[in-house]
Amino acid sequence: MDLFEDFSKDNQKAIKVIDMHTSGEPTRIVVSGYPSLDGKTLLEKRRWASERHDDIRKMLMLEPRGHDGMYGAVLVQETELTKSGEADIGVLFCHNQGYSTMCGHATIALGRFLVDTQDLQLFPKRNQVEVVDSGTITKIRLHAPCGVVHISVPTITTKSGRRLSDGSKPVSFISVPSFVSRRSFAVDIPAELAWRQLRLHGSATEEQTYIVNVDICYGGAFYNIVSAQELGFSDGLRGESYTMKDFADASQKLESLLKTRKDLYQHPREKDLEFSYGVMIVDKTFGSKSTGRGEVGLLFFAEGQIDRSPTGSCVSARVALGVDQGWLEVGTSEDNCVPHEGNGFRGRAVKRVQEGIVVEVDGRAHYTSAASFILPDFERDDVIGRGFKLELPYYAKQS
Repeated sequence: MDLFEDFSKDNQKAIKVIDMHTSGEPTRIVVSGYPSLDGKTLLEKRRWASERHDDIRKMLMLEPRGHDGMYGAVLVQETELTKSGEADIGVLFCHNQGYSTMCGHATIALGRFLVDTQDLQLFPKRNQVEVVDSGTITKIRLHAPCGVVHISVPTITTKSGRRLSDGSKPVSFISVPSFVSRRSFAVDIPAELAWRQLRLHGSATEEQTYIVNVDICYGGAFYNIVSAQELGFSDGLRGESYTMKDFADASQKLESLLKTRKDLYQHPREKDLEFSYGVMIVDKTFGSKSTGRGEVGLLFFAEGQIDRSPTGSCVSARVALGVDQGWLEVGTSEDNCVPHEGNGFRGRAVKRVQEGIVVEVDGRAHYTSAASFILPDFERDDVIGRGFKLELPYYAKQS
């Protein structure tokens, strides 16, 4: 234990984290060892982190400490909105490719964590957050890059008076307004890019292209939402003849044609939010046993990363789409599940506002581990310890 304690106590040698999962999707929360960020606004701090400290993101997200499916959260104690009293704490979300603008599954995990932590250096406003319903709900205003997210955390009070999250009940959040950017946007897939299932079940035009209709929606980030059947997967997400690689190939080719279209991802206020976050493949044939309203989804984002959860911010986008299409009403809910066994999310359309639909999402998060990761500078000759992706070897052509 002497080496473990040595590395754990010395912040010059290690970064400490708490790992959680939400419906199987990990959130690695940095609790100490991360450098301070310059910038007056959270988006400026996000750019600073990307430009000056991306080595830390790679170290925590990629192998050998992480993997291509890892997700992270860096708490930011002071932002322009914590200063103005509009938020309690800020956060930056990160993954295998870079930094995102909103993350629902990580928000659910952070809700529990921020109630449970007693560290006032990590969460200075912890004792100032609103507690309602006779102490059974704790309200946290989280400043994400997309805006303020309002989290409601079921809470219990121990005999010693300590307030903790109640892990047996779902955490809920209300994010920024969600809206539909484009509905049934027709994407021309050239024959040379068409995947096997689209060639088998799609109909080619006279120009030898295939048409795929996509809904482009915002829920804190922009998502390209498309049904599995529209992509040519006639059995949806339950077909035994399909592999995850088949869906990954289709989503990658589809997004390659979409992400260059900046006009599809226009945000009313922030240019930094105007980009495609990923492709959500949905299958409505599953449905919900209780309501009949629901679907299973599979999100591909970053560099082929697959969300193990139903993707909380995309649940917001999918609910807004449901209201826009007329099959979901304000005040009603939709169940969003994942292909594997586990807890799903539930999205509820709360109300209409000028910018779109206010959506409430709930789900469950659980603790998995606490760790101290040794900084690469401590082992200067450990080149791959700085973070790597498992890829085929690349050899530069000899001139």
